Amino acid sequence: MKHTEDSIRNIKKSLAEMWSLVQSQVEKSSAALLDGNKELAHEITSREKLVDSYELTVDRECENFFALLTPVAVDLRMILSIIKINNNLERIGDFADGIAHFVIHNQTEKINTELLGQLQIREMFDEVICMLKLCKSALANEDSHMAGKIFAKDTVVDRLNTENVHRLATYMEQNPDAILDGLYLHSAIRRIERIGDRCNNIAEDIIFYLDAKVMKHLHTQDEQ
Repeated sequence: MKHTEDSIRNIKKSLAEMWSLVQSQVEKSSAALLDGNKELAHEITSREKLVDSYELTVDRECENFFALLTPVAVDLRMILSIIKINNNLERIGDFADGIAHFVIHNQTEKINTELLGQLQIREMFDEVICMLKLCKSALANEDSHMAGKIFAKDTVVDRLNTENVHRLATYMEQNPDAILDGLYLHSAIRRIERIGDRCNNIAEDIIFYLDAKVMKHLHTQDEQ
């Protein structure tokens, strides 16, 4: 029993450390994109390998748990969920890294003030960062109700993304010389939306662990 508890504690510790790193990457990608800060973007890309290293560590610890301790019931659901959460966090790190690469290679200058005023990039970042924090708290506190709040926030992120696409398209129509920059920027905005999707997945995994409910697609049907 003590060996099981120690293994679970180590897995959760590694996951929490990875979570903090990924959240930092997303927060820094927000500042890098909004301020055109290439130095900060380089810092993000330099830490991407560390995110990958954490993913491998958590996977290895979970595999050892399966191999040595044969978990059942709630412990089995917990480890299965952590494996999925781990993968989603790694993908979120990839999206933050992709935004950083946009800033380094495609963002020639700080986003045009007029365009930035029309778009809702900061609001999208605020929402997905809040989603990451809520998910982390929901898992730490074993609170499925808190995890359920993520679904509504993902709907907000999707709406902001759709509105940004239309506003960006209008801006490019009115400024044909900015079409290429606009397309690159759209790619960066799309990555923010994908971060929200991954947080949504994490919320589903937390609810599966805590309540033994498979939420995939269900909340989408309810909203419709």
